[in-house]
Amino acid sequence: MLSISAIPAFNDNYIWCLFDSDSRKALVVDPGDARPVIAYLDEHGLTLDTILVTHHHPDHVGGIAELVRALGPDRIVAPSDSPFKAASETVSSGDRLIWRNVTFEVMAVPGHTLDHVAYFCPSPVDGCPALFCGDTLFVCGCGRLFEGTPAQMRASLEQFLQLDDDTRVYCAHEYTLSNLKFARNLLPADQALADFERECEALRQDGTPTVPALLGREKQLNPFLRWDDPAVIAAATRYAQSHNLSCDGPDQVFAAVRHGKDHF
Repeated sequence: MLSISAIPAFNDNYIWCLFDSDSRKALVVDPGDARPVIAYLDEHGLTLDTILVTHHHPDHVGGIAELVRALGPDRIVAPSDSPFKAASETVSSGDRLIWRNVTFEVMAVPGHTLDHVAYFCPSPVDGCPALFCGDTLFVCGCGRLFEGTPAQMRASLEQFLQLDDDTRVYCAHEYTLSNLKFARNLLPADQALADFERECEALRQDGTPTVPALLGREKQLNPFLRWDDPAVIAAATRYAQSHNLSCDGPDQVFAAVRHGKDHF
């Protein structure tokens, strides 16, 4: 039986660990820090054999060298044409890789960085399809555009809209409450957002992660996925006009919302 657990790292990162309870083999996604990974594996009697990398930022790859020295995983998978050069295997859009009978479909999702990929498991893992999206999609948010354009990021996010609503989104940061603060400011009349904010506040007060997210809910609530929603278009247009920006078409609606978050 396969399970997925979150290993907290730094202030707000999640390193995702998939493990097989029969073989005790484990896979981790984006291990920016080796120490909590080693501690988690030791506590649960797991052997690390595979690392998946979504993009090259240090808080996602910074622990890999130490994990290799300490544990010697067999397989390190990373995007092709990435600044991260320590992979044993590289992948590009459309590739598939298999681990413990789980198939990961590789999706190129440039925007946050140009090398960014996501790993999608269409067959249920821990009960549902799983999307390991790194810093592309967050709960009620999306990644900052460090290297890509708004058009690239919107096209990347649009790929996620094609996935089933019951997909669980395993994003890499606990940014939910700050994202909801912005979303509620952008869309103050959105009652569903207000209700979700209260729900997430209660989770965090109990020390419970707000991730994984349910993709169907993100489609309904996340302003970065609602560029064709009249309420978001109206809010983005008001913002664009007050900041001398254009807001003609989906890419520019998305760009206005992203600009608003960047300056919130």
